[in-house]
Amino acid sequence: MRAVGYQSPQPITADTALIDFELPVPEAKGHDLLVEVRAVSVNPVDTKVRRSAAPEAGQTRVLGFDAAGVVKAVGEAVTLFKPGDEVYYAGAINRPGSNAEFQLVDERIVGLKPKTLNFAEAAALPLTAITAYEALFHRLKVDDKVAGANHAILITGGAGGVGSITIQLARELTDLTVIATASRPETAEWVRTLGADHVLDHSRPLAPQYASLGIGAPAFVFSVTHSDKHVADLVEIIAPQGRFAIIDDPQGGFDAMPFKRKAVSIHWEMMFARSVFQTADMIEQNRLLTHVAELVDAGKIRTTLTDTLGPITAANLKKAHALVESGSVKGKLVLEGF
Repeated sequence: MRAVGYQSPQPITADTALIDFELPVPEAKGHDLLVEVRAVSVNPVDTKVRRSAAPEAGQTRVLGFDAAGVVKAVGEAVTLFKPGDEVYYAGAINRPGSNAEFQLVDERIVGLKPKTLNFAEAAALPLTAITAYEALFHRLKVDDKVAGANHAILITGGAGGVGSITIQLARELTDLTVIATASRPETAEWVRTLGADHVLDHSRPLAPQYASLGIGAPAFVFSVTHSDKHVADLVEIIAPQGRFAIIDDPQGGFDAMPFKRKAVSIHWEMMFARSVFQTADMIEQNRLLTHVAELVDAGKIRTTLTDTLGPITAANLKKAHALVESGSVKGKLVLEGF
């Protein structure tokens, strides 16, 4: 089967940063589905792994942490899916990824594709939807209100993939006031169309802008990007006893001490934790993807796909990686077909 991967960490400008190559088709066993991949999306995690994680000697690592496709075969323990089912999923960071014609993925982290979306539109959603859903309901527990705080959430980087779906889920599934950040007119308009009640400019200090809204300190903050840059403002903004979620990798580490005086709890969201550690509640990702598909098919939320870059090839994936690394992508980039 055709696949795209890398053999050593390199900048995306290198000729061999990503290469086309061939692999045998794997066999589905246990809880695994063998999925024929029809479309994939590119996430920041793809670029981080490619830049920093060397494959085993002599191996070529296949990336890709979003896919939509068709089940071709199932393992003997599979109960949730059958061949022919159209599915979407984000896979696992410790297994070969979706940048290949066929991929093995555990059924417990897979959902049936939204019926109203094509494969490209569906491939834009899984990783970001899982991250957003887990952050809101499993980490921050936004339905549990914080005494004295404004029942509101501030989302940094609202126009990116995670921010774009978090805004929609918060708008549709909660009664939170949603404040998002964006730095360009087009991204500010994008987050407003997704349901943000207020938009702040993250190219300028956030605390004074938030104070000018006059709406009271938010119970929740979801720090999606550049946490090291914004942390001082976010400490100032968040309510005492609030809850703070973070997903990025701040340069130089993350100092939790400034949050102590407000007794703010800090929650790391890592959507691969359940699959990597085979947690007892791993099937929660199947359930939440099912819920997201239902919301999409009911017209309550929409795909965050903003551009399709052509078929799944090393050349097109290099373009996608470069765009993601630029930090200027609105929504999600997708590649479709081989």
